[in-house]
Amino acid sequence: MTEIRSLFATRLYRAPLAPADEIDRAELEASCYSIAADDEAGQEWCEENGYPGYTSYASLTDLPWRFPIFAEVVRALDAHVTAFAADLEFDLAERALVLEDIWINILPEGGSHGSHIHPHSVISGTTYVAMPGGTSALKLEDPRLPMMMAAPTRKPDCREELKSFVYVTPEPGEVLLWESWLRHEVPMNMAEDDRISVSFNYRWE
Repeated sequence: MTEIRSLFATRLYRAPLAPADEIDRAELEASCYSIAADDEAGQEWCEENGYPGYTSYASLTDLPWRFPIFAEVVRALDAHVTAFAADLEFDLAERALVLEDIWINILPEGGSHGSHIHPHSVISGTTYVAMPGGTSALKLEDPRLPMMMAAPTRKPDCREELKSFVYVTPEPGEVLLWESWLRHEVPMNMAEDDRISVSFNYRWE
């Protein structure tokens, strides 16, 4: 009897961040722009490193303290990460997954964020504040890709679980979570308006 099984699943979590009456997305967007305007160190880092738009990744570590709405975001994220960790069946051994860092990304037209992973973390993710029509999806890479060597390419219409790259276009107000070793990137933003998101890492403590 022939049997073909799917092994070593890569999980992707997608859900609304919170009910609309709990986190005001307009206030969150305004807060992102306000912080970006005031963060001179972040602006300088972006300019020196050729980062298009703005990120607070290298400059600010206290967003939940600066603006209460970010504290609300973190409370919502904690619940989502707990649910995702349960789905992954992690044995946390009476330890917890805790927020390691959280940062703003404002990607203008023509901006992109190259392929990368988040080392030293367990779960990473992004919640989406503004996703204008035509903006870039999140591109996720099959972690087996470097080991495929002489394998032929997949058929364009192959099953999602067999694709080398999967593109996910989240809606504003949604959160995506993945294990931090999963390579991902943001292709060029082709929309005229800013693509705004808040990314984060959770570590095992």
